[in-house]
Amino acid sequence: MIRTVADVNELTLPLPDLAMSDVMQEWLVNKPVMIVVYILLALVVRWLLHRGIDRVTTPAPDGTTRRLWPRRRAQSDGGALTDVDGAGDESDNDDTGVSADESGGLTAESLNKSNHRKPAEQAVADRKRAERRAQRMLTIGSVLKSLVSFVVLVWVILQTLAILGVNVAPFIASAGIVGVALGFGAQALVRDFLSGLFMLFEDQYGVGDWVDLGDAEGTVENVGLRITSVRDLHGTLWYCRNGDIQRVGNYSQDFGVAFLEIPISYGADVDRACTIAIDTAKQAAAREPIRSNLISGPELAGVNELGADSWSLRMTAVTHANMQWATERELRRRIRNAFAEAGIDAPYQQGLPVSPMKALSPAE
Repeated sequence: MIRTVADVNELTLPLPDLAMSDVMQEWLVNKPVMIVVYILLALVVRWLLHRGIDRVTTPAPDGTTRRLWPRRRAQSDGGALTDVDGAGDESDNDDTGVSADESGGLTAESLNKSNHRKPAEQAVADRKRAERRAQRMLTIGSVLKSLVSFVVLVWVILQTLAILGVNVAPFIASAGIVGVALGFGAQALVRDFLSGLFMLFEDQYGVGDWVDLGDAEGTVENVGLRITSVRDLHGTLWYCRNGDIQRVGNYSQDFGVAFLEIPISYGADVDRACTIAIDTAKQAAAREPIRSNLISGPELAGVNELGADSWSLRMTAVTHANMQWATERELRRRIRNAFAEAGIDAPYQQGLPVSPMKALSPAE
């Protein structure tokens, strides 16, 4: 059959239908848009939480921690600005940086008597303490930010799977089972991490502190979430798992107490020995190197013990942190020299008496 040009022009070719079906629109438009929205929302939430954590954990230039919200201040009638949060500024009279216990006692009385300013050594110690606090807060902030990122990532993954039509209930159940299995299989590891985290939060000790951890005693060289490194007097480096630390004795926090027990022979005059001991200690406290170590001057408690062959004097002095041992050594040296000049004898100057014993022969 022969077609004419008019017949060819009248022919129409079928055009494809470009309209998307509901299924295509769901998979190519709706679900990708929802996934992108969740990802953007997760990024915003993560940024806000990280910013809040940085705001709290990043130290201020003066070494103090920042507040999440600035402290509100109200103007009084006299024009002065006063705190309305109930947390006033610290008293300027507390030059030692240590709050005395209101219940009284030797330490509290000594700290209340202290009204001199901090020496240069104490300023250095305060700066080191501020650096330690800043390091601790940065470590806590890093841990919190990692935890926030992990939680947000898991939430985004679960929401994405739910949008794609995957049933996330088995994943959640499997994660719970895996978590229980890891909890039973790695109890010691989890306990170490939790203990290390709480130690950082509570600031129980820091790098440079002299601590007693029970099994090890020495200077802290490294504080981690799982391991604390302590170097003792012999140079041995001990690695202590945080989960195994049952108690912590920190000799370097706030202040120390120089504690002296001075044994004296019964042949010495008690009143004269007490007078010489306290006078010598006060003279030593007025000069270097002891003066810069002290928060309050030495105090003589008196005769502390009456033994079978000697009696002892007890003397104490409140010192700056880590200065108690040097103060004890110097006071002992000076008091011993003063006693030697005054003729006050220590018990057993020639050593402990030893009774000769006859050696028994094997034949006997």
